[in-house]
Amino acid sequence: MAARTIILPLLVITIAASLSWVSSSTPEAASAFVKKTISSYKIVIFSKSYCPYCRKAKNVFKELKQVPHVVELDQREDGSDIQDALSDIVGRRTVPQVFINEKHIGGSDDTIEAYESGELAKLLGIDVEDEQEL
Repeated sequence: MAARTIILPLLVITIAASLSWVSSSTPEAASAFVKKTISSYKIVIFSKSYCPYCRKAKNVFKELKQVPHVVELDQREDGSDIQDALSDIVGRRTVPQVFINEKHIGGSDDTIEAYESGELAKLLGIDVEDEQEL
């Protein structure tokens, strides 16, 4: 019984310490996360779930039948840090920020413009027969 009395509080302290380490973020960690994410996926959108401009950008890829990797910043504890890192990397703090094959496309208007001009399909290496306006 005495061992259980000692082990249980130690277990709780260990778990709490682990969780605080995981949730604490540094600018370096956020920047590393952004760079790793961009290099790991063909299409990446840094977004906020409630943002209408983010929805427009995501709809472009739905129209092209492409599935982006979406990072919803408002649903992450380190979302603000990631947004700061994006600002350092691309010079913009706004969302969405879209990347294709590690190339920064820009925000919603930039993505829609690239879609309408055919540049987006070219970057993705896909043929688009009937492009429709969003």
